Amino acid sequence: MNICVFLSAADLSETYTQPAREFAELIGRGGHTLVWGGSNVGLMKVVADGVHAAGGRLTGVSVDFLADKVRPRVDDMIIAPDLAERKKLLLEKADAVVVMVGGTGTLDEATEIMELKKHGRTDKPVVLLNTAGFYDGLKAQFQRMEDEGFLPRPLTDLVVFAEEPVGAMAHLEESLGVR
Repeated sequence: MNICVFLSAADLSETYTQPAREFAELIGRGGHTLVWGGSNVGLMKVVADGVHAAGGRLTGVSVDFLADKVRPRVDDMIIAPDLAERKKLLLEKADAVVVMVGGTGTLDEATEIMELKKHGRTDKPVVLLNTAGFYDGLKAQFQRMEDEGFLPRPLTDLVVFAEEPVGAMAHLEESLGVR
């Protein structure tokens, strides 16, 4: 599988880096490819290091203004002219999407793929990895949107919340028939 991971480029505590390492190892050990923002800093670096160390492939999609932060020696690196093109390329290259902890950029990426799913523009599985309850508030908001009629499809058609890395990978494998 080509697994797009949306996540922070910030340096974060072990609370967030340990589950990210675990998921990265699952990607690599499974012979999968990480498709990510291409940065060699913060949580993005942690995940890329883990995938690489476990034998997986790396496909990065960065953007012009962050080109100085790209990871060297990857299997494939693309530099997009802007953030919109970067998102488009990340999603085109992915078979599935996992959203890890992150800020506004990560939230933007997560809601875009959910919006595409809502309108039937993609059927790729999407998992929000809810490390340490990071997305509990967002989950409650999405549930309210569904309960009050703002979502024309069930929330579970758009995204699955996983509390642990192994559950996220199991969902992707089941959804795509990979073993």
